Amino acid sequence: MALKVLYALDAAKIQYYHFKAIIIAGMGLFTDAYDLFCIPPIMKLLGRVYYEDKPLDEKYQIPRVVLATMLGTALLGTVIGQLVFGRLGDRMGRRHVYGISLILMVFSSIGCGFSFCRTKTCVLVSLGIFRFFLGLGIGGDYPLSATIMSEFANKKTRGAFVAALFSMQGLGILASSMVTMVVSKIFEAAASKNLSWKHTPEDADIVWRYTALVENNVQQATKDMEKVLDVSISRIAEDHLINLQQDPPSYSLLSKKFFRRHGVDLFSCATTWLLLDIAFYSSSLFQSQIYKKQLHLKDTNVYEETFKVARFQAMVALVAAIPGYWFTVYFIDRIGRRKIQMMGFLCMGIVYFALGIPYQYWGKHEKGFLFLYGLTFFFANFGPNTTTFIVPAELFPARFRSTCHGITGAMGKAGAFFGTLGFLWASHKNDPDDLPRIGPMRIALVSLGVICLLGMAVTYLFTRETNGRSLEENEDEDENTELCLFRCHMDADRHPNTSVPQ
Repeated sequence: MALKVLYALDAAKIQYYHFKAIIIAGMGLFTDAYDLFCIPPIMKLLGRVYYEDKPLDEKYQIPRVVLATMLGTALLGTVIGQLVFGRLGDRMGRRHVYGISLILMVFSSIGCGFSFCRTKTCVLVSLGIFRFFLGLGIGGDYPLSATIMSEFANKKTRGAFVAALFSMQGLGILASSMVTMVVSKIFEAAASKNLSWKHTPEDADIVWRYTALVENNVQQATKDMEKVLDVSISRIAEDHLINLQQDPPSYSLLSKKFFRRHGVDLFSCATTWLLLDIAFYSSSLFQSQIYKKQLHLKDTNVYEETFKVARFQAMVALVAAIPGYWFTVYFIDRIGRRKIQMMGFLCMGIVYFALGIPYQYWGKHEKGFLFLYGLTFFFANFGPNTTTFIVPAELFPARFRSTCHGITGAMGKAGAFFGTLGFLWASHKNDPDDLPRIGPMRIALVSLGVICLLGMAVTYLFTRETNGRSLEENEDEDENTELCLFRCHMDADRHPNTSVPQ
């Protein structure tokens, strides 16, 4: 009976609730991107508020340990959230656990804006704590939203729908930049009209709090969650999952049989996501430090500096990041996940080499440097940043699906944490011309290129193509059948004329 339901899902036509679910299930991804891209200007504001009494060469610079801690708390929370909520999603049902993760995001984002006090230590500690809980909620959203979307989309358009869900990240990037730009201009205009109103730390303190609070507003869309999930998930996805789980499983999670059947898939998904996030998050979080000369941040006031950083992020989102997401939506069910992932890793690697090897050359060619930098975001999103989110939701049995997606995503965020630390080391101190030191930056960029090529190699050797693959195939308990299908799928990926048994 359960497999008939799966067959019905594969044959189902596109309906209105599919698109509604993209918006609602994408709120966590929206919040994730908003948090990732609003934190650089917020840290700039915090530097102006709490570190103006430092020596001239360190004025407004947040210490490296503090910066790493503030950025790392949300990533740590995301890792834990992906593991915990991913497992709970398989044990308690997707809808219930997904609602908990959304509620956690709502209250923690409110807490980020309403940090309890005004002293430096108290504000930073409270902001770090709330960012940790925000990370927990975001981490829960990753495996649950991907699993929910994959389980009630038909196999012919499943890739496009999950990719469209993931494209909510692009809107989050754009929203964070636009909010920061508007708030900065409002305060700068008010200050210019009232000459007695100087750019005080108290004013900047209000700006960063408002920027963080707007992150909560998008969560109002979750009021519609019950209507959509009751129709699509409760009646289709969770019902057939319960039916599947009524049969006694022949093996448990992380058992020897589990690793024989799914170990290669788990390795490939986790490793490619880890390698991707090392590159993607490190360059995203520290772009304002890396490109100080290109943004002309020297000798600007607090509002102008924040505005320029946010404007640059908005430009990257509009011309590179968002088009990359939608290229994937269009092509993923036409050319497949595996080819897009390999192509994206390869192009990212080439671009990082082009940025890093002649790094000193780009000091006098700013436009070319910024163009190549934008290409890294385009090929990340029209490539592994999207496909690593999709593939884990298509490879594993229903009773392990959100757990395995959570494990692979947690590996990615662990990579993001260590990549962030590496780029912090490379870009924190500048030379006399206010540029990041050439040696460390060259090493960092070339290293990211090597990491991307390694991701391409892992994809080619270990990642299966899931394009057009029914989720019903994952429920086959015959180990010999599964191994046969794995080998046949890999042969078909490398030799298109090879047929795959159904």
